[in-house]
Amino acid sequence: MTSPWKDAVVVVSGASSGIGRELARQMAPEARALALVARRADRLEELAAELRERHPRLEVLVRPTDLTDLEACGAMIDEVKARFGRIGVLVNNAGFGDMSAFDLAPWDRLHSMIQLNVTALAYLCHRVMPDMVAMGHGGILNVSSGFGLEFMPSLATYVATKHFVTGLTESLHCEGRPLGVTVTQVCPGPVDTEFEGVMGNVTGRPPPALVRIGAVKCARQALAGFRRGRALVVPGFVIRLVMWAGAASPRWLKRLLFLPGARWMRERQLAAPRARA
Repeated sequence: MTSPWKDAVVVVSGASSGIGRELARQMAPEARALALVARRADRLEELAAELRERHPRLEVLVRPTDLTDLEACGAMIDEVKARFGRIGVLVNNAGFGDMSAFDLAPWDRLHSMIQLNVTALAYLCHRVMPDMVAMGHGGILNVSSGFGLEFMPSLATYVATKHFVTGLTESLHCEGRPLGVTVTQVCPGPVDTEFEGVMGNVTGRPPPALVRIGAVKCARQALAGFRRGRALVVPGFVIRLVMWAGAASPRWLKRLLFLPGARWMRERQLAAPRARA
């Protein structure tokens, strides 16, 4: 089956680390050009040098961008199109989370999360999809989270942003498929990346090893589902079982089970307040 990124111009946001970096590495052998987007220019340059060495025919553009700035997002898209032509694949991987009781979290941090996880993602989809429709080919891969299908106390805003991604992606999948455009979302559970450190873990406990997977495996399974034109990919067998059990459980039961945990996590946060960026 031909992949959406074969001989295509591909934009990968959040490419400086974790899942985004692995997606770029795994798409590089088939892509014509890669635009690597994130804020950390040094990490992007390291990845670009690696990809150019491994794939001499691949064109690579390093584009440091603050995606919470829509004007900067637009300028990035314009630059990629001016250099390479129409964008064939967009990977929306950039995002961050925050583990905090909603009323204890600084609004500036929550607002930045909404700007990046929701507004930038939707804007970039809106910028690239018309060209894909015109070509009758292309794809958008939105890296979301298992929390886009569930809910959890102390993650209210992050959960809300990922529910937006689920609603948008499912709808765009239906709109795009008859027009030759593949739109897929990836909803992983815990992945061994820098994400948890940025989020802040008030529990002081890492997720169980049984449900964690590596970024390489997550990216591989995400791209396999994207290649097949699937709307939803949940990488990792164990987390798929967990998500199935969650979907089969009544919401009132989950709320009941979460209540003690919500109180405990709030007490942990109040006992050890963390500095917020």
